[in-house]
Formats: sequence, structure tokens, C-alpha cells
Amino acid sequence: MLRTQVRGWALRSSVSRGNVVPSTAAFITGRTYAQAASPQDTKPPVALFGLDGTYASALYTAAAKTSALDTTARSLATLSDVFKRDPKLTVILNAPTLTSSDKSQIIQELQRHMGGADKGDTVKNFLKTLADNNRLNILEGVCEKFTTLMGAARGEVDLIVTSASVSHHGLTGPTTMLICRPLAKKLDPKLLQRLETAISKSEYSQGKKLKVIPKVNPDIMGGLVVEIGDRTIDLSVSSKITKMNKLLTDAL
Repeated sequence: MLRTQVRGWALRSSVSRGNVVPSTAAFITGRTYAQAASPQDTKPPVALFGLDGTYASALYTAAAKTSALDTTARSLATLSDVFKRDPKLTVILNAPTLTSSDKSQIIQELQRHMGGADKGDTVKNFLKTLADNNRLNILEGVCEKFTTLMGAARGEVDLIVTSASVSHHGLTGPTTMLICRPLAKKLDPKLLQRLETAISKSEYSQGKKLKVIPKVNPDIMGGLVVEIGDRTIDLSVSSKITKMNKLLTDAL
């Protein structure tokens, strides 16, 4: 059953991708990490935590040694898009019964998505390492963490602005109860621009370039949660309700 799912995902993926080859489709082979060590600093610019952070840091060092940071970043960005387009990939990678054949087929398909942008097979070798260690399930997290490392290397700091889902319409039943259907809605670009401008002038930015990342999380119920670096400004409705509940509990 799982093998059928793997084959099915690969087939659907190939059909949807067609025969379009990215402009960066040029394989650069025959170099190992040690052979192509670069004089640039190969140490990750920031410390990351978690297993995905550990693997992302190792990949950053390997890519830096082969002067392949930019191409590696582009390859991982492509893989990140694959995860967003096809949620079934996450399910497949988390399956505990993946065989060696399944893993090889998945890696081959992911390589085809990268279109040959993987300089020196850095990402290919990394994917094989994940497969050998039964860690393909952390690939999506690695892609995200690697983006964080690249942003830090460029002097950027992530400005994550999370808003809640917004109810656009509802259904009125016989009891006149309004049943809301929450739909995700991105924040107004003008509001994001105002937030970016305000925070860039504050001490929170530390004089660094901000990289705005809008997100939607229905759990916050309303308002905003702004994260920059290791600081969080919680202006969400859920936070206010939690504080109110605590005050009521303490008063009783």
C-alpha cells in the first residue's frame, strides 16, 4: 500500500511538473566537501535547536565549504514549495515502513524537482544521509531552518506576523444560530508595511534588515502575534482571554 502511495506521488508530481527545466539546471559534479573548501567562514551564523536545526546547520557547513550556499538555498526553497503544493509528501515521509527502494525513489523525484540546481550534489548527498539515518521526515523542518540560517548570514532577521483566520460568511439555521466558517485571510500589505517600518526604527530590529513572514493561525482568535528574533509581542485575543481567565481565577 505504501509503495503504491510512493509511486503514485512520484507519478502525480512528474505529471504536474511537466518537462519544464529551471534556468539553473546545470549539474556541477566531481567535487567533494573537502576538495572544495572555501576560505569563507563555514560556521553557521546562528545556533539552531532541534534535530532539524542540527541537520540544517550541518548542511550549511557542507554547502559553505563547497561555495554552494546560494544554490543549496534555492534547491531547498524548491523542495519547500513541493511540501506546500503536495501535503501527501509529508505523510509519506513520516511513514515508519519506508523501504530502501521507497527512499531511493523519493530522493530521485525530489532531485527532479530541483532541476539540477544542486551544485556538487550537496543536497543529493544530504538527502541520502537523511534516508540512511531514517530522518527524511524532518526534511521540511530542515528547509525552514536553512532559510533562517541564510537570512542570518545576509544580516536579515525574521519578522513573523501571525494573524487569525477571518470569518467571511455564515449559515443561519432554523434556530437562527450563526455558524461561522473561518477562512484564512492574509494581512493587508499596507499594514505589514507599517509594522515593518515601525519595528525597523525600534530597538527590536537591532539595525538589521527585516524579512517579513506573514502567517495565519486560527488559534489566536484575533489580533496579532509579532515575533522578531527571540522576542514576541502578543497582541492576540487568545492571550487577552487567558490573562482575563487568570485574573478571574485568582480573584475567586
